[in-house]
Amino acid sequence: MTTGYLMILLMFPLLIAIVVFTFEETQRVESFSGTLDRKIDLTKTKLTETSRILDADGKVITELFQPMNRSYAEGHEIPDFIKEIFIVSEDRNFEKHPGFDLPGIARALAINIHSDTIEQGASTITQQLARNQYLNHYKSYNRKLSEVLYAYQLEKTFTKVEILEQYLNAIYFQHNAYGIQAASGFYFKKEPAQLSKAEQAFLAAIPNNPSYYDPLKHFDRTKKRQERLLDQLAQHGKISVSEVEKIKNEAIKLKVDQRKNAYPDYSTFALHELKELVSEQENIEDPALLSSRLEELLRTGITVHTSLDTGLQNRTIQAVTHHLSDKSIQGAVAVINHETGRIVALAGGKNYHGGDFHRAYQAFRQPGSSIKPLLVYAPYFERFNVSTDAKVNAGSLCIKGYCPKNYGGSTYGMVPIEKAFIHSYNTPAVRLLQQIGVDEAFSDLEQFSFEKVTRQDHGLSAAVGGFTNGLSPLEMTQAYTVFSNNGLYLRPRAIVKVTGHDGETLYQWNEKPVQVWSPSTAGKVRGLMQKTVSSGTARKASVAGTSAGGKTGTTNDFKDFWFIGFNGPLTAGVWVGKDQPQSMEAINSQSPHLLIWRDIMKK
Repeated sequence: MTTGYLMILLMFPLLIAIVVFTFEETQRVESFSGTLDRKIDLTKTKLTETSRILDADGKVITELFQPMNRSYAEGHEIPDFIKEIFIVSEDRNFEKHPGFDLPGIARALAINIHSDTIEQGASTITQQLARNQYLNHYKSYNRKLSEVLYAYQLEKTFTKVEILEQYLNAIYFQHNAYGIQAASGFYFKKEPAQLSKAEQAFLAAIPNNPSYYDPLKHFDRTKKRQERLLDQLAQHGKISVSEVEKIKNEAIKLKVDQRKNAYPDYSTFALHELKELVSEQENIEDPALLSSRLEELLRTGITVHTSLDTGLQNRTIQAVTHHLSDKSIQGAVAVINHETGRIVALAGGKNYHGGDFHRAYQAFRQPGSSIKPLLVYAPYFERFNVSTDAKVNAGSLCIKGYCPKNYGGSTYGMVPIEKAFIHSYNTPAVRLLQQIGVDEAFSDLEQFSFEKVTRQDHGLSAAVGGFTNGLSPLEMTQAYTVFSNNGLYLRPRAIVKVTGHDGETLYQWNEKPVQVWSPSTAGKVRGLMQKTVSSGTARKASVAGTSAGGKTGTTNDFKDFWFIGFNGPLTAGVWVGKDQPQSMEAINSQSPHLLIWRDIMKK
């Protein structure tokens, strides 16, 4: 009893010093006990988690660290052995204290006063959790008091089991790995429960000083600390000496798991679409607010479920690489399953890397004759209900100074619409657009998702691809799905749904289908596209034993090559060109756009 009173008397001046020093720095501490009882909202901050993008089979293709790599592990998923290591090494009084350890604080304060700096922290596990989750790592008496206050509130709010679980999910293991789940996955490609005791102790060695005990740079340091931790367990009777030696002798073999980003062409677009989805469903129009909201969302550990077909994606990338050997020539591809309304593969460019300019949805180019089915032939069939055998003039033409030419300057007189379509004559397309009425035809085009089409484009030259700002390969491919769906258009999407940490659905598209043209009109255009592949300008895209169809497009001076078409359940669009438009006449005869399309769609 006498010893207890003596300890209190010895510690009392130091405890008074804590309050005095803190009062001088904060100017707002009324009483230590009153401050401890102050209510603190512990719900405002949640541990950041890694978000993921999945393919159509549910496999992770991309991990999104915003800014931390963390996957939350529930208490029962974390081995008891590693829990014991942290308690023994970091906070042996963890089960007894109310969140802070007064004798430890007193000892640290004495050292700090003597050195005139803040060298010792005397932080309990609960205080460390408070610092990691709610505060910062700046050393000051003010922050130290806040740390104690938060720790006290944590102890009043959560059980010891829950605090330890949160702590093991909060601590840093170097290389952007936060929490035991991320650490075990990064260093060993295992779940925490699969780790051996040697591996658990090895990981436990890192957080004390993550850069100093970085296993990839300083393996020996980490190994030595692992052994010291094991010795501490033995000293405190948590494990036998013989088992310690056995664990020490187990070889540690790191299997570093690099950040996943297997299909950047697709995942880059999926993130773009996610931003659009959040903007629409939360009605956020301000770009800065939207970016902030997206970053906030990605920190919560969401899962973005997509329609990516990895086999088709690989085939798409290989086709682009194989047929575009010229370094100056680029390409982009969009592949859509028109039966499901899902974007299943994308190529953002040859040798695309995440963050690059994505040509599938960011490149807006003149579409050439590939616009004709959408702007000319379907609107014409819809309004005049003629057959594909009806005649149209393919002769020379000049309208108010606008004098379009057929390829090579040829004239053909009166020809069936079928022939004009499959051989891509220009003057018949302009005549048909004039007959429809430019504004009438554009009213049909408005049903699709063409971002940069404006009133300035409403002219006869649009019939052969004359658009001020151009159209993207993805936009064109999306629009072409209407011909395989009986004239019904449902905007294809990459994202199926977005789920939260607990699996609840947070977002999903609620697109409404639009009947753009009648099934009869769509069927006529589809038939013309099939003949374009079998006997027209797209014969090199022919796929034996199928009823594939599509439409080519070539712009002035061969600056852009297009082919968009269907085969089975898929509609694919290919664009080939140079980022700074220049002639590609030298490779015109090779028809790389048709060969890329064929290689993707032939299976």
